[in-house]
Amino acid sequence: MSDSQFSSLSSSSYDGSASPSAAAPPPNMAGNGASGDDIRSRPLISQVSRHWRDVFWMGVFMLHLLLVGVALAIMGFNRFREKDRLKIDRFTQMILENQPGLTEDFWPLYAVAGAVGTALAWAWLVLLGSSANNMMKFSVHILTTYLAVISVLCFWQKQFFWGVAFAVGAALQFLYVISVIDRLQFTMLVLQRGVKMVCSLPEVMGVSCAFMLVMLSWLVLWSFGVAGVVALSIGDGGRWWLLVVFCVSLFWTGAVLCNIVHVIVSGMVFLVLIHGGRQATSMPPKPLKKSLRYAVTTSFGSICYGSLFTAAIRTLRWKIRGVRSKIGKNECLLCCVDFLFHLVETLVRFFNKYAYVQIAVYGKNFNRSARDAWELFQSTGVEALIAYDCSGAVILMGTLVGGLVAGTCAGVWTRIKHPDRVMMVGSTSMLMGMILVGLATVVVESAVTSIYICFAEDPVLIQRWDAEFFNKMSEMLHQRLQHRSSRATQVLTSRFDSQTQETAV
Repeated sequence: MSDSQFSSLSSSSYDGSASPSAAAPPPNMAGNGASGDDIRSRPLISQVSRHWRDVFWMGVFMLHLLLVGVALAIMGFNRFREKDRLKIDRFTQMILENQPGLTEDFWPLYAVAGAVGTALAWAWLVLLGSSANNMMKFSVHILTTYLAVISVLCFWQKQFFWGVAFAVGAALQFLYVISVIDRLQFTMLVLQRGVKMVCSLPEVMGVSCAFMLVMLSWLVLWSFGVAGVVALSIGDGGRWWLLVVFCVSLFWTGAVLCNIVHVIVSGMVFLVLIHGGRQATSMPPKPLKKSLRYAVTTSFGSICYGSLFTAAIRTLRWKIRGVRSKIGKNECLLCCVDFLFHLVETLVRFFNKYAYVQIAVYGKNFNRSARDAWELFQSTGVEALIAYDCSGAVILMGTLVGGLVAGTCAGVWTRIKHPDRVMMVGSTSMLMGMILVGLATVVVESAVTSIYICFAEDPVLIQRWDAEFFNKMSEMLHQRLQHRSSRATQVLTSRFDSQTQETAV
């Protein structure tokens, strides 16, 4: 297949949402010796029509937005310029604590968090080309210290629960960084190439900014309602439960917007790698517009579905991998951790961030996209490289630092104005900051995931784009596969020796 034919096939498949089901399986990159020409001669994708996927979850998400939006408007308006305007207190007379408060007392505090989060997100995008590497290194090293300092401040303010929570977070963060310290060099290499790809596509940063504005529009209503909840006269327990519900809603909404950006950027990066550059004559017309249209129409339900579970499962997997690598020979503890590890690995098969690349390019539903991506990685051996890479964790650390800074700024002002509501406003403001910064950092994560998918499907695409990076990835993949092979041999040998000893006895 010639270059022009390959480009034409790739372009038509993207326009029509191709599926790889009819494609030949990718080569085992561990060393079956397939050349780049052999790989490129295999049809990666076949042309099919793009259909609406996971429509049920799109309906659930839109209904959730409607109900939560109405609830937020009621909560905020109930105490806007007048206490108990809608007479809600009559339904909570058994738990009234008669604590005065108005929505406008707390609404400006959330405006501070929104402004700080937006400023940090824009700063990330502005400095992406020149200082991205330093920013990510700073995030890795500062997060543990920041969590520890906040823990001390919480204990000082006699907030025992939050002090313990932040102390545990600091300890887990420290242990995780120690467990993956040897991987950070390769991780930074991958992130640098992701930044390089994003910087070559300035339009995707514009998409990120546009969705920040969409998120800010929703945050105006969300903070209005949450400020009304904080001002309610019911007890702390009732307010906290309402805040948890609204925070879960905001997390899902923020994750959906982040993953829409993820799908748009993934589609663009995939096209750039396939066609050999943004300015290639074979590039389809208006690729950004098509990526956006697919993300908010036919693939929107899949994005809503995946956004519910992917982030939590991914974070849990990182932590378990970090602990598992440092257990040593404690067989009892290793057995428990292995059980959790295999459970999470099973979930990862159906919920992983690489599904969004498959959704962007092939238009499949979320579960099938996640399963196909994971099977692709396992069949080519690239899963060993992904398991070694910590780029997603490093990006998450940067997002957490942004959220903590936004929450701290809002919390300090709350401490001056309303000392009894510091933790309520500070914790919810932290979530706002995380989501806004996450909309900026997701563009790099999208580029990294697309690079891995292309490396697994056709390594020649990465070699053509950056030969030096391709050589380093190939070398690291070879090392990781050798490590896994030697480790498996040791386990089998140990088990065989123990069985032999038991038989002899």
